Amino acid sequence: MTSRCLNVRRSIGRRQGTSAPSGLEPPEPTRLGEVTWLQPCPDELLGALADAAPGPAARYEAREAISLAFITAVQLLPPRQRAVLILRDVLGYSAGEAAAILAVTEDSVTGALKRARAAVRSGSREPPSAPDSPGEKQLVEELTAAYERGDVAGLIELFSDDAWLTMPPLPLEYQGRDLIRRFLTQIAFRDGRTYLLVPTRANGQLAVAAYRREAGAPQPASANSLLVLTLSGTRIEAMTRFNQSVFPYFGLPPALASRSRSVTRPVGRVL
Repeated sequence: MTSRCLNVRRSIGRRQGTSAPSGLEPPEPTRLGEVTWLQPCPDELLGALADAAPGPAARYEAREAISLAFITAVQLLPPRQRAVLILRDVLGYSAGEAAAILAVTEDSVTGALKRARAAVRSGSREPPSAPDSPGEKQLVEELTAAYERGDVAGLIELFSDDAWLTMPPLPLEYQGRDLIRRFLTQIAFRDGRTYLLVPTRANGQLAVAAYRREAGAPQPASANSLLVLTLSGTRIEAMTRFNQSVFPYFGLPPALASRSRSVTRPVGRVL
């Protein structure tokens, strides 16, 4: 089965429909990525999973193994390295067991694991603030205030210098405060748009649901995007944007009344 999955992954062609929405002209991205199956998962659903603690050889705790940062790093690895890393460091199989599953030698497994670990370590960062800690709460407050005011300058101060902004399945990826500021100014906050935010959690990480308010429009704010935040300390190391189609899985409403604070930390559910 593992070998079959590898063959399928190798055969996948480039995605269709990954250009920017019609009529918008975003700034030139840092790069065009291709993360093909990244999706957010509500923390409440993760807690309902069966207890399957990894074996003694595993190097990643469950929280790290389901984080978007780790999932993204794994997807960008070559197929063989990806399979070896998951088998050895996430599921806890021995080198001999992994070699038998993949029908390769133990030396091949050892070499692939060494390269995969080096690639994942290259993206290591300072641990994030603990959930509901004073540092995380302050970040949420500052983020919410900046989005409600349309304060791009204040928002950018919350990012690390080399932060990433990505938006799967679109391939556009922006790194650094300046490029992220330009994208937010030209696209997210264009024409006086502002947003109401609702905090939640996805993949063991802080996330916020963004509800868009058009300038001067009296109607409730409409569902726009789910922003999953990868933190380094209390700074945003990466912001991964998903469109509003994921809202039902987080128990999020399709619209939010202006200035409403009645919806907080929704309970995730599967439709």
